[in-house]
Amino acid sequence: MTACAIEGGSAGAAATADPEAEPEPEESGDPGEPAGADGFDPLPGSTAAGRADGEDGGTGETGETGEAEAPEAPPTGADARSDAEHAPPPGRFTLTADGAYAARITAAPGPPGERAWYPERWTLDGPEPYAVPLPLDQPEEADSEVAPLADGRVLIRRRVADRQMFSLLYPTGPGTGELLLGAVGCAEMSLLPPSPDGRCVYALAAGEDHASLWRVAGGAFGPEEVARIPGRCSGGVWLDRAGRMLALDRREPGGGPVKAVAVDLGRQGEVTPLLQIAPGSNDRLLLADADSGLLLLRSDAPGHDRLGWGVLGSCLPVRFPECLRLPDVTVTPFAVQPGQMLMPESCAVALRIDGAPGSWVGVWRPAGRQLHQFAAPLGWVPGAGYWSRDGVLRLPYANGATPCGVALLDAPEDVEPSSVTGRTGGGEDGREPSAADTAPAVCKPVPLGQAPLHGAARPD
Repeated sequence: MTACAIEGGSAGAAATADPEAEPEPEESGDPGEPAGADGFDPLPGSTAAGRADGEDGGTGETGETGEAEAPEAPPTGADARSDAEHAPPPGRFTLTADGAYAARITAAPGPPGERAWYPERWTLDGPEPYAVPLPLDQPEEADSEVAPLADGRVLIRRRVADRQMFSLLYPTGPGTGELLLGAVGCAEMSLLPPSPDGRCVYALAAGEDHASLWRVAGGAFGPEEVARIPGRCSGGVWLDRAGRMLALDRREPGGGPVKAVAVDLGRQGEVTPLLQIAPGSNDRLLLADADSGLLLLRSDAPGHDRLGWGVLGSCLPVRFPECLRLPDVTVTPFAVQPGQMLMPESCAVALRIDGAPGSWVGVWRPAGRQLHQFAAPLGWVPGAGYWSRDGVLRLPYANGATPCGVALLDAPEDVEPSSVTGRTGGGEDGREPSAADTAPAVCKPVPLGQAPLHGAARPD
């Protein structure tokens, strides 16, 4: 189904549509320390009150009111130089759907031309996080991709000439085991987020006229093509917990705007429209939560690219909160609080905020219409993190002092809209307050002891 465009604040609607035993983490000297010790300083317990939906301007564009509070400067002096010299280089950090495992391509410190890249798997569901290196006889290429599975194995995609090679890696005592899965004759291919079922991994090979969707792990006979979708496709967001419904951003073969579509893998890749906010708007899906139905999207329907939210299967309009429109930065959601059954407005959403000073963390709820901003832990891979059902955000990080750590942040409470806007309710039409009602607040940094910081988990 599609959604009709409406004028004013809200626009459109979101439519339906076995490895061997692993080694235990090694024990080290000091017990865990507070997260602040590793550089996770809250940036403004800062909140920006929500303003009108649908105004001109877009995420990442210069606005006319307020300025985004930048994170505090990183440590300086000998300690900061030591951390920078010994911290592993950043890489793409991929988590399983339940947050139990993560994987990345990393390298030991050293001159850029001498780094030996290798896969690394993180175990995050135990009492303490720990990392297991998975090197083989030869180093990996820096552009290889990895994806963890629910059983602890790690899928790796390697590009060899004009082919894509796939294998499963797993720890075998002191070494690394490898199970070859097969190859796909394709020059370019990218892994999609691991399937929510924990067993399958899919990859997308995008062409000019069509995209091929491949199941590269979890099938019976190695990599197999499961769908061919007309048009040029990108993105990749799972809509259910069974790993059947996949959302892709597609441009029709003849051109035109980009629209999110739903691909039903249980019906030979049947494609149905998912987002249709305005006929000529580019509507991309960024994130979805299967429990609540909350959708996070980016669209230029309001006139510029804006970050908005809607509800899967609902006829309610998509909203574009003004509090997520910050000047000179880009705001991207990366995690939604699970377990909020049928309560999309109550879900806490974690956002990556990128600006000139670097990347930091935002926390927002649709119902609260406030953006809380915090500095990220030192060594955080921007955009890596996951929520617990009780509203604790976990941010994996690695630096010179902590090779494998997780900073924990309790979702902050929102101030009642009436205390922010000076009114007892929303606008006359039930929408969010207008631009005249509120302006984004610029707050001072909150001392570490006063911030809603839950603590940090790190190896003993």
